[in-house]
Amino acid sequence: MITAAASRAESRDEELARLRAENGRLRKAEKEWELERDMLRKAAKYFASMAV
Repeated sequence: MITAAASRAESRDEELARLRAENGRLRKAEKEWELERDMLRKAAKYFASMAV
């Protein structure tokens, strides 16, 4: 028999696992955005130097 406390503990564990997975996805996305931002900065710098 599962008690209410055990049920809550499982739901907390599930929530923690879900939040950790989401955190991992967000960190990966942040790295991709940083790479894209850096590439755009370099492209802007390149094209700005060509206009001079």
